[in-house]
Amino acid sequence: MIAYLILSAPLYLFMTQFSGILSKLQAKWQHPIQYSLCLDQQTIALNPLLGQNIQLTFSKQLICQGCGKSVNKVQQGYCYPCGKRLACCDICMVKPERCHYAQGSCREPEWGQQQCFIPHWIYLANSSGIKVGITRWHQLPTRWIDQGASQAIILAQVMSRYHSGLMETLLAQHVSDKTNWRKMLKNDVPKVDLVQRKWQLLQQTFTEIKILQQQYKNIQLIENNERFDFHYPVLTYPSKVTSLNFDKTPIIQGQLLGIKGQYLILDTGVLNIRKFTGYQIKFRIF
Repeated sequence: MIAYLILSAPLYLFMTQFSGILSKLQAKWQHPIQYSLCLDQQTIALNPLLGQNIQLTFSKQLICQGCGKSVNKVQQGYCYPCGKRLACCDICMVKPERCHYAQGSCREPEWGQQQCFIPHWIYLANSSGIKVGITRWHQLPTRWIDQGASQAIILAQVMSRYHSGLMETLLAQHVSDKTNWRKMLKNDVPKVDLVQRKWQLLQQTFTEIKILQQQYKNIQLIENNERFDFHYPVLTYPSKVTSLNFDKTPIIQGQLLGIKGQYLILDTGVLNIRKFTGYQIKFRIF
């Protein structure tokens, strides 16, 4: 029985230091959201560490998530050559209306078929105020959680990323397509009636959407008014947001006050974990 308890207990109860290559936070949709820090194949449950002091130390080693090589610089986890070579690093990943596949110039057509020619959702989310966004069908609710959304609702479904970009561009003329991350982290986000806002927006863009539907045939408005709510593990939200950066401060430490979106909220500032994908990190609990 003793041996069983030791084997089944969470790893962080017996270890206070971990090391590995950092990747984005894992999140499970529960009440509240359950977060884990990922270092190589290790996952460290973060919710039980709320209120404790933690330290993250950058070893000055960077590993590209594309080629796996040790490099001097990465952006969103990729080195410069991979950033130029891989389709997942292309501008159309953030601006899908500029799809290179549609233009006949996709860097990796087979990858594009697998990743872009699949159903996508168009949605409204309340993260720092109402915004319109898009994501692949299997990325919900993860996409909303990564953005720190407190509320969300689905507007439409399309069958390719390019078409989702066309819809988003159309709707963004009436509602923001950006998240104010500082406002999101302060939790300065009043609740809104998403159902009312959804149908108001669709009414405002009725004519333009009809034109897209006639042109592409696969844009389907979602009549279901199901709303999604998210609650984050936060003890205290910051009144002033100070961004922490491994490139400027290799050792970052403080009391863990919360996790929201892809940010750790410490009493010393906030750290965007996803931004530092590919960084070799030592993580310590003390």
